[in-house]
Amino acid sequence: MRGLNQKKVKIFSLFLLCSFLAWFISNLSETYESRSNFVLNFRNLPDTLLLGKNSEEIMEVKLRTSGFQFLYYNFFKKRINVDVSQVEYRNGRYVLGEGALKKQIDQQLSQNVSLLDLDRNQLAVDLYQVDSKKVPVKANLSLQLQQNYILDGKLNMEPDSIVVKGPASEIDTIREIKTSPLQLNNVSADFSNTVSLEFPKGLGNSVFSESRVTVSGVVARFSEKVFEVPVQVLNLPEGYQVKTFPSSVTVLCKANVDRLKEIRATDFVVVADYGQLKGTGNNTLFLKIMQRPENVYDVRLQGNSVNFVLEQQ
Repeated sequence: MRGLNQKKVKIFSLFLLCSFLAWFISNLSETYESRSNFVLNFRNLPDTLLLGKNSEEIMEVKLRTSGFQFLYYNFFKKRINVDVSQVEYRNGRYVLGEGALKKQIDQQLSQNVSLLDLDRNQLAVDLYQVDSKKVPVKANLSLQLQQNYILDGKLNMEPDSIVVKGPASEIDTIREIKTSPLQLNNVSADFSNTVSLEFPKGLGNSVFSESRVTVSGVVARFSEKVFEVPVQVLNLPEGYQVKTFPSSVTVLCKANVDRLKEIRATDFVVVADYGQLKGTGNNTLFLKIMQRPENVYDVRLQGNSVNFVLEQQ
């Protein structure tokens, strides 16, 4: 008998719950007028303006929609994008008028939701004037290559510069932005690393277009080759000729293997300037490389001077 009563209670409770759910769903399907809070996201800031910290983040609106929609808004706040490019400057403040604000909100509501009223006739946006400038990025890189490997070409950064926006008093002194330290050891292959940027302190009202950059480089194996290059003497006195001892010098060139195969001795020009003696009576001329091939790692003279004999023609 007791078990039968418990069974009746369970059946009654189930019917009661079903009735409540049916009543609840029926009521939610009805149309109501009520208020809800929307979260504001500010978008499309003009280049000369930045958003301050005191802008409104919540706006109360009056809507006409179903109970289901209001229930959804209670659990998931509706986010509204506010187009700041439409603001007007009035009485020392940047404001968005009621008409423009209603139009923006209405465009972001679904068809079954009607906007009836706002809790204000204009929205004040905390904006302030800023300047902007393009600043180069400098890599704070410590690179150690394996023996007989070189960095083939320049170090690459993407992007190689960023835009900073802020009050002129903050950004005027910025000349470059450095990356965080990057240590690469025993490198023998191409590399690419994403690193964060280190911004100067005291820039609380400034913003930067990027916070990270990619540092990359091409690494190649190099070899050495010695070239025999004739010495050319410049600024000889009129009517004289000169013989140097030796008449040619060796030049050591380092480049990647494929590039070395293309290089010839004629790609180098080694000169000695007779005019530098200026009557000193010295018979030694110092050498320098006047011309060298492109895309090589290093070029060095094996000797930096030659002796000479001046002869009248």
